[in-house]
Amino acid sequence: MHHHVSRTLPFTPDQLFRLVGDVDRYPEFVPWISSMRTWNARDLGGGVQCVDAEAGVGFSFLKERFATRVRRDPGNGQIDVNLLSGPFRKLVNRWRFIPEGEGATRIEFDIDFQFKSRLLEGLLTANFHHAVERLMGCFEDRARALYGPDAA
Repeated sequence: MHHHVSRTLPFTPDQLFRLVGDVDRYPEFVPWISSMRTWNARDLGGGVQCVDAEAGVGFSFLKERFATRVRRDPGNGQIDVNLLSGPFRKLVNRWRFIPEGEGATRIEFDIDFQFKSRLLEGLLTANFHHAVERLMGCFEDRARALYGPDAA
């Protein structure tokens, strides 16, 4: 399943890149992420950094863990996330931060995933659009809390 979201927010690309790239803080503002552990942080050169991260997630009927590799490329304004392990057969997402002038940024978020379990896929696919919209709302709210209501 693939989903794309595009939003323009009144924050700089650097502010939003730092916010999304700081995966250790996700449990503070994304309600269904109960824990986050990172390891294997490394500099790939040219300002590009990579870190492995394991998230604990919990919904009313489901508690799972999954691990990803997070590649942060500030020069290209892009964060890529790829599956290492967990209940997914496939999980890839990309955040892009595109300057829109006067301190505004267009965020492009793409996610493509497939669960290993058909039952899990069926249960979560029906509400996936809503979950992605809610996730974007969590990041918007966090940006306002960190940088002010209209930081740009």
